[in-house]
Amino acid sequence: MFYYTYILKSDKDGELYIGYTANLKKRFIRHNKGLNIATKPHIPYKLIYFEGFLNRIDAKRREIYLKSGWGIRSINKLLERYFKEKLS
Repeated sequence: MFYYTYILKSDKDGELYIGYTANLKKRFIRHNKGLNIATKPHIPYKLIYFEGFLNRIDAKRREIYLKSGWGIRSINKLLERYFKEKLS
């Protein structure tokens, strides 16, 4: 079984959401149906990035890191081209 750390971007206001799950497809659908209180005000979302892990704890640790200051910097660097293209 794989576990996924993922990043969603709101089409409505550009907000990013970082999470982890064992079922990425199902979780993405739930976010866009408004079934998550934290993300409901910002729907619809696009999945802009994900990573797969063999261990749930590793996926959770990656989520925590990506939500940190260094993690946000990493996201901006990792997805630099994507963010620049979206501004054009």
